[in-house]
Amino acid sequence: MNLSFFDQFLSPTTMGIPLMGLALLLPWLLTPKPMHLWLGNRLTTLQSLFFGTFTKQLMLPINLKGHNWSLLLASLMMFLITMNLLGLLPYTFTPTTQLSLNLGLAVPLWLATVLTGLRNQPTVAFGHMLPEGTPTLLIPVLIIIETISLFIRPLALGVRLTANLTAGHLLIQLISTAVLVLMPTMPMVSLLMMIVLFLLTLLEIAVAMIQAYVFVLLLSLYLQENV
Repeated sequence: MNLSFFDQFLSPTTMGIPLMGLALLLPWLLTPKPMHLWLGNRLTTLQSLFFGTFTKQLMLPINLKGHNWSLLLASLMMFLITMNLLGLLPYTFTPTTQLSLNLGLAVPLWLATVLTGLRNQPTVAFGHMLPEGTPTLLIPVLIIIETISLFIRPLALGVRLTANLTAGHLLIQLISTAVLVLMPTMPMVSLLMMIVLFLLTLLEIAVAMIQAYVFVLLLSLYLQENV
């Protein structure tokens, strides 16, 4: 029984062919494309309003050099939200429950922000390793601590997204299993669990969007430090 709960996180295959690529391609296919018309439909107008508001809020504390990242971060935000929400549908697979995928997104983007800082302002980038006014005896210890915290950042990004989505999917499966098991013997308890399941699903929809936003927001904060 315990093993079957984690079967939903296995990468899907058909005739031995992995479908991870299809799961990653689907969000881009569902994204509305811009129309070559004077006026777009309601969906494209809503999408433009969302991207405009999100980009404005995200890039507000970042100087003009960092605004080149706006398209990348907005696209990543939409990609993660779509993947997370599609994973809540029945008989679907959520690629963002795989730590390897999340680290594959987090590590290159984090490394790009660090290299941007080292190229544009190396003195400031290295200055983050040692706060001003540090006692001489604490300098080696603080440098080691700040270096470790710097390299932990991409790991924290990937683990946070993976853990939150995995926990939510497991809770949904556990409660839905309890609803089916208790329905013949204790229908009232089963009904109560069904209400809890509905509320948990609403919570997971919010978590799917919030975690995508947190992922991109932390990347923007790392970028802000380096530009």
